[in-house]
Amino acid sequence: MMYKQISLAVLAALSFQAQAADNTYFDNFTPLAGSQTTALPQTAPALLSSPNFSQVRLADRAGSGVAGSNWDMIDADATGRYLFMPFETSQGGVMRVDLQDSNYATRTTTIVAPGTQGFVSGDASRTTPWGSYLTAEESWGTGSTKGRLFEVTNPTTAGANTGKFVQRSVIPRVSHEGLAFDAANNLYFIDEFNGGSIYKYTSSNPTATSGNDYFASGQTFVAKVNGGSNANAVGTIAWEAITNATGGAIAGSALATDGTIDGRVSANNVGGTDYQRPEDLETKVLANGDEVMFIATTTTNEVYMFNFTSNTASLFANTNTIDLATGNAVGASAFTSPDNLAIDANGNIYIIEDRNGAVDNDIWFAKDLNNDGDLLDAGEGMGRWASNGIPGSEFTGLYFDKNDPNVAYFNIQHPTGGNDSLIQVTAVPEPESYAMFLAGLGLMGVSARRHNQKK
Repeated sequence: MMYKQISLAVLAALSFQAQAADNTYFDNFTPLAGSQTTALPQTAPALLSSPNFSQVRLADRAGSGVAGSNWDMIDADATGRYLFMPFETSQGGVMRVDLQDSNYATRTTTIVAPGTQGFVSGDASRTTPWGSYLTAEESWGTGSTKGRLFEVTNPTTAGANTGKFVQRSVIPRVSHEGLAFDAANNLYFIDEFNGGSIYKYTSSNPTATSGNDYFASGQTFVAKVNGGSNANAVGTIAWEAITNATGGAIAGSALATDGTIDGRVSANNVGGTDYQRPEDLETKVLANGDEVMFIATTTTNEVYMFNFTSNTASLFANTNTIDLATGNAVGASAFTSPDNLAIDANGNIYIIEDRNGAVDNDIWFAKDLNNDGDLLDAGEGMGRWASNGIPGSEFTGLYFDKNDPNVAYFNIQHPTGGNDSLIQVTAVPEPESYAMFLAGLGLMGVSARRHNQKK
């Protein structure tokens, strides 16, 4: 018995050491030299950067019987069981995927029917601290009735087309995409527009346990960087109010036709800093403890970082960032139209392009070795992590599993033919990572034989 106990202890220790050194194997890859430029099968649509990565299709529009198309950004509930994504079409809606349902035909449920409340261009996708789901319209302009943010208050329990879909009018109208909460439960959002701004909503009840309370009253601010009334700026961030403390108009506020706040005009009126099609947002904590938010700007091929602790904005990645495959600047011909962002279990940032499948649509891994919020140190830069091989499509919604650091998901959106797909990617360790594990198995076998011989 003692031999068995020692062997099991050694095996457990070796297995732990093999895994504890790194939370994920997704950052162990060889950067791709270029984009995938020929068509790949729809069931395996991506050229992956490691032979230890595999992919499988979890859902497709035709095979899963989903009416909604243009599957967009992905987020999960607190347990990680359910994935949610909106439909980015003129008939917007919301889909849920149950990762515990092994039946391909039943794991997807449309919880908000396409076109509910005139919902269009569903793009934003974020679960809330209290367990609901937010999405919003990437559609806004003078005289528009869109640009709205909605909350699904029963996302995990809703049946087909029974999601409770509630407009939250305290949030100003803009062309929505990225949504992010910080540690204090402030909600950040953007205006996806050339000249669009970055916004912060501070609820009067930041610890609310329901959307009714969180969105009942609060103030919205726009970012003014390096003094404001400028574009693509870095430097000190000041947050300028565009509503009062309860969400109502103040001097400088502009009203939409229905009396809600026009976030775009209001931001311009107070000198909000313009960025060129700001899109997705993701937050994380740096090695020094600073809380930061990353912002992709598509037109200028940039990713910015807002440091909430130091209250400064900086440039994180652009076409001058080193390509890890070549050692040279990535250049505008390679790094183009950054759109979605994602963060893995190790805190690594991934940048997803809004480009053309089977031409130049890539996911880039940002290698920030010391986690200091820049890519300027020796050995740092960006590398192609995956490339899309489906004509007519783009990658959307890269999301890393909450429970398994070696599982991720992305959508293949609007492929030629219209059959959107949800893909799961899995990483396994390099063969040498198994060595200690196998050595432990061998040691356990030797000990077991010795124990049997002494009987």
